[in-house]
Amino acid sequence: MAELSELAGEWEELVIILSIFIVAFCATYAKLYPTLKPYEYGFRVFLLTYCFITVSGYRTGEFVNTAVTRFLLIALGAGVCLVVNICIYPIWAGEDLHNLVVKNFMSVATSLEGCVNGYLNCIEYERVPSKILTYQASDDPLYSGYRSAVESTSQEESLMGFAIWEPPHGPYKMCRYPWKNYVKVSGALRHSAFTVMALHGCMLSEIQAPPERRQVFQSELQRVGFEGAKVLRELGNKVKRMEKLGTGDILYALHEAAEELQTKVDRKSYLLVNSESWEIGNRQEQGDPQDLLSLDEDENKILQHKSYSEAILDLRSITVPKSWDGQIPNGAISTPPADVSPGSVFQTQISWPRRISFNANAVPVVEESKTYENASALALATFTSLLIEFVARLQNVVYSFEELSEKANFKDPIEEPAVVEHNGLWNKFRNWLKY
Repeated sequence: MAELSELAGEWEELVIILSIFIVAFCATYAKLYPTLKPYEYGFRVFLLTYCFITVSGYRTGEFVNTAVTRFLLIALGAGVCLVVNICIYPIWAGEDLHNLVVKNFMSVATSLEGCVNGYLNCIEYERVPSKILTYQASDDPLYSGYRSAVESTSQEESLMGFAIWEPPHGPYKMCRYPWKNYVKVSGALRHSAFTVMALHGCMLSEIQAPPERRQVFQSELQRVGFEGAKVLRELGNKVKRMEKLGTGDILYALHEAAEELQTKVDRKSYLLVNSESWEIGNRQEQGDPQDLLSLDEDENKILQHKSYSEAILDLRSITVPKSWDGQIPNGAISTPPADVSPGSVFQTQISWPRRISFNANAVPVVEESKTYENASALALATFTSLLIEFVARLQNVVYSFEELSEKANFKDPIEEPAVVEHNGLWNKFRNWLKY
């Protein structure tokens, strides 16, 4: 462009000004494109170089010498930066990405264990911080733990963009090191962290399950939370040490704890719903519509049975309506025996305020709402199901880690040697003394 401007003669200055304007417009417009956004600094340097060569060359008339001088200065600056950042004081984006993934594992593990223990200890917020409600940074350790893992997406992608250009260094001695798999592992962890966020939401909700119902599932819930946090910490340490998984199943104890929780839920399901509204009588399935209509005439054809949960609740008697379209009258469900206190079966929950309605004769009818009691029972079911869902999602994290360990050539784990017990005379005598 500088050589072409000389051919314009008297219009040389105008050609230089117009060329600068056109080049600046194109460079500024190009750096606004999302794909080229990371190279904004390069466009700025390019524009400065163009202006420097064209303007200074216009005064001296030596455009080639100016361009060569500028190129040598840029090469000198780049060489100094590479020597300082690689040999003197290196700052590796790959190492920062590695440490960030390890930190996310530990943060989610802390939040998971804290949510389970806090829920079982019936820790309630007197006032939910406004920053949590608007998803801002807060000092709450349970909240900040999983939030840091969820919010690290852009930081991980930025570090990965720099890391793929780095030469082999330190423990990352492979060419084309699989930095993308670090982001994949963190993404699988983030998918599990969403469940931890929902668990924390159960603690923040207005409707809470009564403490006595939580204590029924305390040991199972606490074990699942402990084993889940243990798996996350172990995976974090494996990433930190760049070590593969051992021969055993890392999720075995966690799955065993989840199965015990599921079994307890199956046996105690009546605590997770409003069992007072259950129907003991079930209509008999009939293939002919005439048989279905005959049920209205003969109530003895109704097959009555009790489920396991209803038997525990001791629902001994119930008045069966003449037709299936009828409703069970109030008071049909039997009350507990006189020798059993009402609190031994269920603790009465605080219900919503009474709703008073009036009939045509202006006689007030008081109807006590059971909405709060039903919702409080379901709150415990929600927390339990979310915890089991976390166990299911954790399998994806293990798969992603195994893929990373294979592609990155992590070192094999150091298996602890099994303790061999010698059956000598002295050992037998010592064992006898223990008993």
